[in-house]
Amino acid sequence: MGQGLGIKSCDFQAASNNAEHHTHDISSQRLIVRRGQPFTISLHFQVPVLTFLRALKKVALIAQTGKQPSEANGTQATFSVSSLGDRKWWSARVEERDDQSWTISVTTPADAIIGHYSLLLQVSGRKQCLGQFTLLFNPWNREDAVFLGNEAQRREYLLNQNGLIFLGTADCIQDEPWDFGQLEEDVIDLGLSLLTMDNQVEKWGNPVHVARVLGALLHVLKEKSVLPTAKIQTTEERALLNKRRGSVPILRQWATGHGRPVYEGQAWVLAAVACTVLRGLGIPARVVTTFTSAQGIGGGLLVGEYYNEEGLQNGEGNRGRAWIFQTSTECWMARPALPEGYDGWQVLYPSALKEGEVLEACDLVPVRAVKEGIVWLTPAVSDIFASINASCVVWKCREDRTLELTDCNTKYFGNNISTKNVDCDRCEDITQNYKYPEGSSQEKMVLEKVQKYRIKHKKDDDIYPPCCETDDLLYLLMKAPSSIVLGENVEFSVKLLNPSDQEKEVQLAIGLQAVYYNGVLAAKLWRKKFVFMLSAGSDKKISTSLFNYSFEQSLPENSFLRLTAMATHSSLTCFAQQDIAICRPHLVIEMPETAEQHQPLMVVVSIHNPLDVPLEDCVISIFGRGLIYREKSYRVNSVQPKNTLRTQVEFMPMKVGCQRLTVEMDCNMFQNLTNFKTVMVVAREPPA
Repeated sequence: MGQGLGIKSCDFQAASNNAEHHTHDISSQRLIVRRGQPFTISLHFQVPVLTFLRALKKVALIAQTGKQPSEANGTQATFSVSSLGDRKWWSARVEERDDQSWTISVTTPADAIIGHYSLLLQVSGRKQCLGQFTLLFNPWNREDAVFLGNEAQRREYLLNQNGLIFLGTADCIQDEPWDFGQLEEDVIDLGLSLLTMDNQVEKWGNPVHVARVLGALLHVLKEKSVLPTAKIQTTEERALLNKRRGSVPILRQWATGHGRPVYEGQAWVLAAVACTVLRGLGIPARVVTTFTSAQGIGGGLLVGEYYNEEGLQNGEGNRGRAWIFQTSTECWMARPALPEGYDGWQVLYPSALKEGEVLEACDLVPVRAVKEGIVWLTPAVSDIFASINASCVVWKCREDRTLELTDCNTKYFGNNISTKNVDCDRCEDITQNYKYPEGSSQEKMVLEKVQKYRIKHKKDDDIYPPCCETDDLLYLLMKAPSSIVLGENVEFSVKLLNPSDQEKEVQLAIGLQAVYYNGVLAAKLWRKKFVFMLSAGSDKKISTSLFNYSFEQSLPENSFLRLTAMATHSSLTCFAQQDIAICRPHLVIEMPETAEQHQPLMVVVSIHNPLDVPLEDCVISIFGRGLIYREKSYRVNSVQPKNTLRTQVEFMPMKVGCQRLTVEMDCNMFQNLTNFKTVMVVAREPPA
């Protein structure tokens, strides 16, 4: 090379560079850097370089990515090693030198294409490969489109692998610990491997393009890999598929066929896996849960729910469905192609993939556009706006198949839009990012703007809810718990008020059903009818305690209870509803708040059995990144009815810092009973 000038070795200084680029937790062996930020390499020559001064004037570096690198599309860059290089483009300068080595600082552009690169040294036209490195987006760089100015948010939305996903109902929000695992080394490779299906490497410098492609492809992989619940037959299969620990095994299954499959009841999986891949590639991301979400209404503002005369949901109708909760992924980036004001959080909105239309299968919706009702900005804004602003109309289906409107708007959509709080394991309500306060003048103005737009574009058949007008008044009130512990009875009351001066004959139907998170009926559990006379100006209260054994055996896993009451007098029908979250037995973890590194830590785990049957074949598993090298499992005694089991486990924390311990229990009655607790691990003080 260069008439005798050759490279003896090249040190990419992976450990120190990765530490500077916030990638040291991914690897200390391979170079993984973020764009727009310098990194350092060391070249060691075979002979003293002073012998080749003329050749050294023609030294350049070449960075290449993709299958067919090209200067024309930005997948190859050639830049001289010079102190005069443009620091906003590919550049290199010698920081230190001696007779046989150079230390070179290499800077990449803040808008460079991300991906796996080869770095070559060119001397007098001859090339030698120095090695490979991986380039990621850089939220620490102000010039990068994914720049995020708050350091605590960067730690949370880029580097924190211990997540929480919020499930349950609007009245009973339940947290699910989740291991995003974005710093596992193969996550970057899997993410970039997915991107290669796009074949547009030249656009990988644009985070909007990257996020949309990944959203579309992950949606396709999820649809191909997800297993219908009906096909899960054995206890072992059900136990495996209920393991809801984290994204990486699922991503491996989707991308390579080797990992953990999931089934259709696990609604949050796509959002969680997308969050993992985006964070792994350097795009700030978080999982968001909307409680009570209108789906399948095509941007319309009405959802219809249909109940028979026994007060049970019958699934008829074509006006969408009210989901109990719905999860999505937000990612942070600038949107220079849109009008000013739409930078920041964007909602990843994938849909069915059409042949050859990857980008069209995933929209990226600015959260601010949803809040302001700018439904014409991108195609999916109207869908998301409707999902949190629609009205619900409840119809009674008579035996003769005619429909009767009830008097009740049962749901206020877009409740408690939630995500994990920064730097702590609590829920943050971000509803104000998506909509103005209920009943405010701003909310009214936005709704009117959207309604006018839909009327103008002849989409006015699903805007205004029909009105139930009658002078024959009857009021129906329901009091029921927002949650029950499995094994408890359901206690509720229904109160009817007759404000008129005439006696009324009232037919009351009360029903209990199990429904899945997406509003789909899972099982009919119980129903009862009453007929009575209600005197003028009076009220009547009916209280019921529904014993758990009357419905517990028929209750599908991962379902909710839906309690409904329907009161009919003459042509007037009143309706009330309450969704009830089912709380499974709770694992209690007793552990000190602090622990010493490499010193034994004792943890006590206990569980109370609320059922009338024993919990048998009990296995407790513990795992935690930075705490335990490999998952540990312990077979423990059966837990008799109404008794409490306490067991001790011991391990030695490996890594200093705030770490999360997750404890999981499986038994004959339940799988995946999970809880978590954090501990601050400190370095052991040396002996005096």
